[in-house]
Amino acid sequence: MSRIVYVNGEYLPEEEAKVSVFDRGFLFADGVYEVTSVLGGKLIDFAGHEARLRRSLNELSMPEPAAMGELLEIHRELVARNEIDEGLVYLQVTRGAPADRDFAFPGEEVPPTLVLFTQSKSGLADSPQARKGIKVISVEDIRWGRRDIKTVQLLYPSMGKMMAKKAGADDAWMVEDGFVTEGTSNNAYIVKNGKIITRNLGTEILHGITRAAVLRFAREAQMEVEERPFTIEEAQQADEAFFTSASAFVMPVVEIDGSVLGDGTPGPVSRRLREIYLDESRKVAV
Repeated sequence: MSRIVYVNGEYLPEEEAKVSVFDRGFLFADGVYEVTSVLGGKLIDFAGHEARLRRSLNELSMPEPAAMGELLEIHRELVARNEIDEGLVYLQVTRGAPADRDFAFPGEEVPPTLVLFTQSKSGLADSPQARKGIKVISVEDIRWGRRDIKTVQLLYPSMGKMMAKKAGADDAWMVEDGFVTEGTSNNAYIVKNGKIITRNLGTEILHGITRAAVLRFAREAQMEVEERPFTIEEAQQADEAFFTSASAFVMPVVEIDGSVLGDGTPGPVSRRLREIYLDESRKVAV
């Protein structure tokens, strides 16, 4: 059975779902998105994703596609219709489809396009990768300056993923002016002498919803956190490293640019943070 997706007010089989060839998301990457994890049929950190969506829309002067309260019900309906126990719900909003292609934004008469779809991913919480740890390489960060807005402009991160794959690694950490910004689809961290170090918020990185939750849980667990930039060289000398994202939660990193961290296995801090995040997030899932 095919998935049921949501397009502009309708629940449709994926084969019947369509958007205009003039949609600005297709022509200009003029859109934003969010992805929310599902565990046990419930949404993880939904309120944070909803708040960040509103911020992204406001930063781009893009109209809201639906009342924010409606978005929760759409998410729940898709999870139910597609029988998602563990997986993801993707939400994408574009500036809509005017009558023809034009660099100038359309007027208010053009409604935004709203699309949601699910991905079923069994083993999302009990990930073999999380037990083993992943390898990353460094690549130059040449993206636009407003990375704090979660746009659909994902070409360079996709290229970074492919560079990592070609190098025999799992992901890439991007470097600008000598310092790590973030991963291709995640926030980056190192651990030294028990201290968790991660880049401070700014326009250079995405304000991760999982990042915010993990740092809050870390501080509640009396772990020391320092928010500042760090270099690849510093990361290679760290005791351990990890990244966070909505789809991977807390993912240990065991090798950076060929340098193995510690004994080459996930460290105690990243393992504990993953455990805490999953336990606490499940308690408040909706």
